[in-house]
Amino acid sequence: MSSRKDKKSATRVVREQMARERRRKRTLWTSLAAVVVLVIAGAIGVAVWSDQKGDSGGDVTAPQGANAAGSGIVTGSGPVKVDVYEDFMCPACARFKATGSQTLQQLAAEGKAEVIYHPVAYLNRYSDTEYSTRAAAAAGCAANDGKYVEYAGALFAQQPAQGSAGLSNDQLIDIGTSVGLDRDKFGRCVREGTYRDWTRHVTDEAGQAGVNSIPTVTVDGEELDDISPAAITAAVEEASR
Repeated sequence: MSSRKDKKSATRVVREQMARERRRKRTLWTSLAAVVVLVIAGAIGVAVWSDQKGDSGGDVTAPQGANAAGSGIVTGSGPVKVDVYEDFMCPACARFKATGSQTLQQLAAEGKAEVIYHPVAYLNRYSDTEYSTRAAAAAGCAANDGKYVEYAGALFAQQPAQGSAGLSNDQLIDIGTSVGLDRDKFGRCVREGTYRDWTRHVTDEAGQAGVNSIPTVTVDGEELDDISPAAITAAVEEASR
């Protein structure tokens, strides 16, 4: 009798031990599965972050003459920094270029200011060919050969109407040759869209800097309400004191 009870007791102990072992294994596998899910989720998160970082211009190649941040083209080396944000599809920017370009060039040439031009693509929606981006990228090609100011002036002088397709690549190239750029080299840069990513970077940087209208001019980081030649000159002189 006692032997049968002992056997039953031993069997029950074995079953309980086996049950505990099964629960332990289930818990272990569940924990491992959770760890794997977390690792995969982390890897996906890093990949997404890396893509977003890349899109914002982390590895963008800027043209020659760009500032350290790759967000604009520098002319002059004066003590006062003047930032100019412009879009080649913007009529107000074209008017500003016509009235203020000479003043900006003079301030840079006289060593009074470091003028940084930021060709943004805020107005792509006003053409069906992303003209703002294409024109800014072409201006990057011109900057790479030291002709940003001349090319930008010529682009604004031939600015297409908002709502149109904008100038064709052939027209952008023709304008480049008119300011002294090599047709083959410049044309290849324009057609290949060499500086389209750079244009996106410039535009993103401008947005992060709080630039929400164009044209915008800042002097040592302070946005000017009045961007007439006289007001810009006065602001630079005041900042240099």
